[in-house]
Amino acid sequence: MTSARQTADPGLLRIDLAPRIGSELRADVDALLSGRHSAEIRGLLEQRGVVAFREIDLSEAQQIAFTRTLGSNSQDCEITRITMDPLENPKADYIKGAFYWHIDGTMLHTPIFASVMSSRRLSTTGGQTEFCNTYAAWDELPEAEKQALATLKVVHMFETAQRCVTPEPGYEELKKWQQYQPNTLPLVWTHRTGRKSLVLGSTASHIEGMDLREGWALLTRLREWATRPEFVYRHEWKLGDLVIWDNTGTMHRALPYPLDSGRLMYRTQIAGDEPFA
Repeated sequence: MTSARQTADPGLLRIDLAPRIGSELRADVDALLSGRHSAEIRGLLEQRGVVAFREIDLSEAQQIAFTRTLGSNSQDCEITRITMDPLENPKADYIKGAFYWHIDGTMLHTPIFASVMSSRRLSTTGGQTEFCNTYAAWDELPEAEKQALATLKVVHMFETAQRCVTPEPGYEELKKWQQYQPNTLPLVWTHRTGRKSLVLGSTASHIEGMDLREGWALLTRLREWATRPEFVYRHEWKLGDLVIWDNTGTMHRALPYPLDSGRLMYRTQIAGDEPFA
């Protein structure tokens, strides 16, 4: 971890959390809600992938208001309760897939830009969130491999991610999964900024036009590469923390915790406006 330093915005203090990903910001809550720091935060988010605010304790209304300052396409944002308790979250079974590396929105043409998550109840064990920088993972690949990967297409399926959780589904359950149609995406996303990132994760089923076993081996090797320690930041949650991640340039996963622990997170999202390309 580097020492704290002032950003270009005099109201923000920045601490980098890992060499290639993750920065903590310290700022006055009223200034955050005013939107005064929004451009600086969004720029840092795109640069570092993850921005964290320690024990900031925003209320539900404040989190929504703060999220709205970060994107004009976030005016309709609302709170999603992330918990394994089916009484609080009817889709609890589906979010068990969060324990595996993934990108949110690979079933969509245009994924969300970023998520904003705050901790409301914590498990006494586990439950950390890990993030990896898929820009940096691409940048560090050998040039010859970059050329070989540049034009490959990957077929993503919701059912592929769900099989991580339930390897032998019943027929009716499988048919529910298959309501989500496969989505073919580039393995290498060339962003409008010119930067490139890897599009991987638990929804990645196979590589279009490649022998299945060869494709599975390649996807597995690239996932291991992208999640090497030098590209990863692990967030150890404290109550009241708020973390934002750039969904277009990172993968993330939750580390295992007891499903009956009561762990509860509030998530808001910043809608995306850049399709996979």
